Amino acid sequence: MSARPPAEPGMAFDDIDTPALIIDLDRFEANIAFMADRAKALGVRLRPHAKTHKSTIIAAKQVAAGAVGLCCQKVGEAEILVEGGIRDVLVSNEVWGRRKLARLAALARHARIGVCVDDAKNVADLSQAATRADATLNVLVELDVGAGRCGVRTAGEALALAKAIDAAPGLTFGGLQAYQGSAQHKRSVQEREALIGAAAELTGETQKRLKDAGLECGIVGGAGTGTFELEGKTGIWNELQAGSYIFMDADYAKNHKADGRPVDTFGHALFVIATVMSKPAPGRAVVDAGHKALGNDSGFPDVWGLDGATYGRPSDEHGAIDLTNCKTEVSAGDRLLLVPGHCDPTVNLYDWYVGVRGMHTPDARVECVWPVSARGALT
Repeated sequence: MSARPPAEPGMAFDDIDTPALIIDLDRFEANIAFMADRAKALGVRLRPHAKTHKSTIIAAKQVAAGAVGLCCQKVGEAEILVEGGIRDVLVSNEVWGRRKLARLAALARHARIGVCVDDAKNVADLSQAATRADATLNVLVELDVGAGRCGVRTAGEALALAKAIDAAPGLTFGGLQAYQGSAQHKRSVQEREALIGAAAELTGETQKRLKDAGLECGIVGGAGTGTFELEGKTGIWNELQAGSYIFMDADYAKNHKADGRPVDTFGHALFVIATVMSKPAPGRAVVDAGHKALGNDSGFPDVWGLDGATYGRPSDEHGAIDLTNCKTEVSAGDRLLLVPGHCDPTVNLYDWYVGVRGMHTPDARVECVWPVSARGALT
């Protein structure tokens, strides 16, 4: 059973229970529209990553804005997306295990389902699952384009796998998955350009080898919020898989533009609202949001609108706010907005989004409450 929602539509912003996961609806909608427009201008398709939001409602809004479908990392996420009405889903990851493969193949009877491989045994297992389910799976070969995670490392290995997919019953060769994840949070434009340039070289070479062998890449997918413009301009990638752009967490905002200023392409739309539960000393406040309320793997959250205040020393349910360099008075009972360091794991800690209209204004009110429908879908 899900926890009780922390708010109700129509409620005043100040009445939201804390901690709660807040969406600034105005900024969120602007982020969705901007990315849809950029993809169109770049001449590429947009397939946003649902691992960021884990929400069928948000997925539907992205499709309505022009996305061709969604991608996700887990079969469980794909099942929830399809149940929520999304009809084109790519599991941008490898899937192993008889039960998982059976679930994936069964899903392909209801929607267009893609999956990635980097191993010939996995191709055979996928084929067996698809034929048993009387379904067809769209299978992409994953390239390791520099992230050092999954994927084959050479064009020759990719060609061999693509041929195996093409020959396997129940499978169609869908193209290439070429995501350079380690480039996303490199701070300088030069670092990001160098990494995507190397990724483009391998991806382009592989695509040519496949084409020469009579295998067309319907999808060449990858790119993230930190580099989507770079991939989109190469003429190699034809699908962008950015996810965090809808929320823009604190870590992405530390990337720099060419002039050295922070990236401001997208605005912060995701916040955790917390209450000051104690003010034990003049330079310190304690809020009701600790490790169980925030994903701290990419650094602690920024304290919104409170210059000089910093968050730190979290425990399970507490976070300390250092006010030593803050000139604004903070009292017990005050409510603070925190910008998560990493949006994806933060979202997975909550059952509900609280959508607020007119955020950062005196008239801010709750407009909607949405379930985080794929929360905890790890299998």
